[in-house]
Amino acid sequence: MTSAIMKLEKIIQNSSNIVFFGGAGVSTESGIPDFRSAKGLYHEKYKYRPEMILSRTFFDNNTEEFYRFYREKMLYPNAKPNDAHIALAELEGQGKLKAIITQNVDGLHTLAGSKNVLELHGSALRNICLICEEQYTLDKILETEGIPHCMCGGIIKPDVVLYEEMLNASVTANAAKVIYDADVLIVGGTSLNVYPAAGLIEHYCGKALVMINKTKTSYDRNADLIIRDNIGETLRKAVENI
Repeated sequence: MTSAIMKLEKIIQNSSNIVFFGGAGVSTESGIPDFRSAKGLYHEKYKYRPEMILSRTFFDNNTEEFYRFYREKMLYPNAKPNDAHIALAELEGQGKLKAIITQNVDGLHTLAGSKNVLELHGSALRNICLICEEQYTLDKILETEGIPHCMCGGIIKPDVVLYEEMLNASVTANAAKVIYDADVLIVGGTSLNVYPAAGLIEHYCGKALVMINKTKTSYDRNADLIIRDNIGETLRKAVENI
């Protein structure tokens, strides 16, 4: 065990109010590509830029093309929780971890057993009719071709926050509160380039800020501990003896 992981283990042992803030890098070890790395989604070539496709304007005006891209590049129904998701669920079960704040829409934290998961950008597992607001599971999207429609005839939209859409105010406020109240904030698998989500960590004023990311972030200067390694292995090793 490296000295950095030993420090993380000690930080976790000495706290009972930990909050985890995570991004796409948490799920890459489950086989879900991230967005902004050299091999990420935003560096692939398409007829339209991914940022354009994943906008509300594009969804409204090019719905069939949106769903073609969405099914091909955004949905990973066979993905399983990795060591990071499992370790965080274990910490919550022990009463140490109070909340997970995630920018991911894959639902893997919940699948791993975590209960208090604040999904800033929504979830691909939930889908809502734009007319009657009937809710559908991911199976509805996977089992249909083209544009999925509700029984009422309305178009079904994934319950994910697209570009040009606002974050859920209640979820955001709750995330800001738990971060403010936390003794320890662990930030992992995120470049902290996506706002307003990334700005939430500015509410933190606790005892120890831990950054776990393979690359530098703009918030590293404020960190008490920085670990440049796989987040799954790091969290598994830090938690296994607690």
